[in-house]
Amino acid sequence: MTEYKLVVVGAGGVGKSALTIQLIQNHFVDEYDPTIEDSYRKQVVIDGETCLLDILDTAGQEEYSAMRDQYMRTGEGFLLVFAVNSAKSFEDIGTYREQIKRVKDAEEVPMVLVGNKCDLSSWAVDMNQAREDKTSRGKRSHKYIGGHGRGPFKLRCTIL
Repeated sequence: MTEYKLVVVGAGGVGKSALTIQLIQNHFVDEYDPTIEDSYRKQVVIDGETCLLDILDTAGQEEYSAMRDQYMRTGEGFLLVFAVNSAKSFEDIGTYREQIKRVKDAEEVPMVLVGNKCDLSSWAVDMNQAREDKTSRGKRSHKYIGGHGRGPFKLRCTIL
């Protein structure tokens, strides 16, 4: 069975763990408990083939930044998560993207950009700006996800 290593990265408090647990267990976690590192496995069917996803939920806090190179080195695909109510978390995505490309020593690395917390009423990130950012980079490997009909983004990646 093919195994894919997926790494979830983003600033602290953007909802990486809640997103990961929702994808793995279909359960929403609403308490914030900072993660150091958690690993999850789930069997899924991708393009008709049964596969095993090995998902690493990482720490977003700056004090754990020394661990990033190691988990980026082993990852095969990345979810770059920001919170739509935090412009800073969106700005941080560029740093994560560049670090991944540097560590992987590659320009083309599979990445999905996830705008999380779309259910909140106070949005600080202009989703049109996110789309322009993607377009200006000219990368097909980055896909943008938004939710609840807000902004121009729909789920374009059905990994799980």
